[in-house]
Amino acid sequence: MTALQWLALTALMTGIMALPYVIGRIGAIGLGGAMANPTAELAAKEPLWVRRGKAAHHNAVENLVVFATLVLVAQHMNLAGNPTVTLATAIYFFARLVYYIVYCLGIPGLRTAAWGVGFAATLMVAWAIFKG
Repeated sequence: MTALQWLALTALMTGIMALPYVIGRIGAIGLGGAMANPTAELAAKEPLWVRRGKAAHHNAVENLVVFATLVLVAQHMNLAGNPTVTLATAIYFFARLVYYIVYCLGIPGLRTAAWGVGFAATLMVAWAIFKG
């Protein structure tokens, strides 16, 4: 796969990450509660994995902004075919997948390690851009 295909797959995965916690919220607080404005009372009724899934999804969106920007810059500079960039985009995808799963499961040490691997992949793309 190309760097842009990995990026597209990562973006798709990031969008899909909302589904489990939305379904979990509906199961815990009902459709009306899930559609209502957020309150501390409703949040307290949500299972912990639902709250962690929401936090993991938000983190994925925040990090994707930086990563996607760098990959698109690399593409514009004709570096997306660079093996380092392609490898970094694959690593990023799997790191973010692991991050989401272990965050939902509540495994903090692995969560931090997975985040670090994703961050390293982001730095790999930046390195390819700036080394020229």
